[in-house]
Amino acid sequence: MMQDSEAPRRPGIQSIARAAQVLRALREQPAGLTLGELAAAVALPKSTVHRLVGALTSEELLDSSAEGRVVLGGGLAGLAAALHEALAARVRPVLVELSHELAETVDLAVREGASVRFLDQVPGPQRLRAVSAVGAEFPLHCTANGKALLAELPDEAVAQLLPERLPALTRRTSTSRARLLDELAEVRMQGFALDREEQTEGICAVGAAIRDRSGAVAALSVPVPSARFAGAERRCAQAVVNAARSASAILGGGG
Repeated sequence: MMQDSEAPRRPGIQSIARAAQVLRALREQPAGLTLGELAAAVALPKSTVHRLVGALTSEELLDSSAEGRVVLGGGLAGLAAALHEALAARVRPVLVELSHELAETVDLAVREGASVRFLDQVPGPQRLRAVSAVGAEFPLHCTANGKALLAELPDEAVAQLLPERLPALTRRTSTSRARLLDELAEVRMQGFALDREEQTEGICAVGAAIRDRSGAVAALSVPVPSARFAGAERRCAQAVVNAARSASAILGGGG
């Protein structure tokens, strides 16, 4: 009886799984994909993908770009906002513990296109401290949390997101995309990213990605005034990596 009652639900479950495949395939393609490219990416017949795209478009989860490519739709924005709020609530104890351990400010941020946006922050107790407003956005290429999230993408996706010549925010900002790609290779090996006064003069930072079952969803970072960073870099990096692992474990992700 159980097999008979479950059998009619299988096609629906399969459709949901395929729709999720389509959404994930477009997640790292800001410029979108043609129908053929999308079908190849999810290894499904073009006719099947066409039906899925039609259904998801009617729910505003997908849209078409001016060039006729399939892109993520505006209906995902409300879902993302709710997801980010829940994410921040779940990992906030990790931020608080890390701030207590290092006596520094701790930030939680997510990637939105070519920017990183701050979701939450636990200010450090020091009088001289780095503080950014929750909701503020900063470039990916010159921030520790941004580079930690970029390192989770393949180089081809990074090249699509960022121009060859990157804007300089300080005299220490690297403006070469090729040099950034080399740095991201190091980030992947060591598990954390550094910002050495690249986004703001006088402020350094360490960042590491947080993952759930599907991959990187956010990044933890600790910004530190340069005067204190020189002697604390290694300790900060290890603490941030450990905290990112703890937060990933809460979300069901890998270390």
